[in-house]
Amino acid sequence: MSQPTPPRLVVMDVDSTLITQEVVELLADHAGSRAEVAEITDRAMRGELDFTASLRARVATLAGLPVSVFAEVLDEVVVTPGAVELLAELDRRGWPVALVSGGFEEVVAPLARRLGITRFLANRLEVEHGALTGRVAGEVVDRAVKARTLREHAAALGVPLDRTVAIGDGANDLDMLAAAGYGIAFNAKPVVRAQADAAVDDRLDAVLTLPPFAT
Repeated sequence: MSQPTPPRLVVMDVDSTLITQEVVELLADHAGSRAEVAEITDRAMRGELDFTASLRARVATLAGLPVSVFAEVLDEVVVTPGAVELLAELDRRGWPVALVSGGFEEVVAPLARRLGITRFLANRLEVEHGALTGRVAGEVVDRAVKARTLREHAAALGVPLDRTVAIGDGANDLDMLAAAGYGIAFNAKPVVRAQADAAVDDRLDAVLTLPPFAT
């Protein structure tokens, strides 16, 4: 009798991967700084700007927004086509899923709960007197932190690194994709496609056709 295949750990980025948008840009819509933030985001995703510096620059434009903006932005979030189907299949297989985001916990946490995901990490925004200060609170979730978090989840779950899968779209995901046993670029920038093990577009459940999901 054959032994059951041991589970893999799947770690995903959130903005422009699990969801179709960049949450910082949705927040910027409410602050009137969308064009400025989008330009900084594009440069960071292409690897032209240091992620931490670019994040701080984008967050600075959000100063003064009331905390009520998070609920409004959560309502605007669009889950990527195929994401729900992928998560359902991973759940059926008993494969753990984690989210590691350069976005914001204030949106990622309720989104994760909605999707039945219990493992997640994202940046937190500093709040004073019910409004954003324009600063990030605590350690920035940059590319090194994303890779470290993947390793920590794998160790905690007893999953060998060669049985981990990472999915992401931007330069901030490169270390995580490299650390994983199999790195997948999704709707990704050229610099990410060039360094990933595979690239898929359009639907997130298209990753199910790739080798790690067949074994």
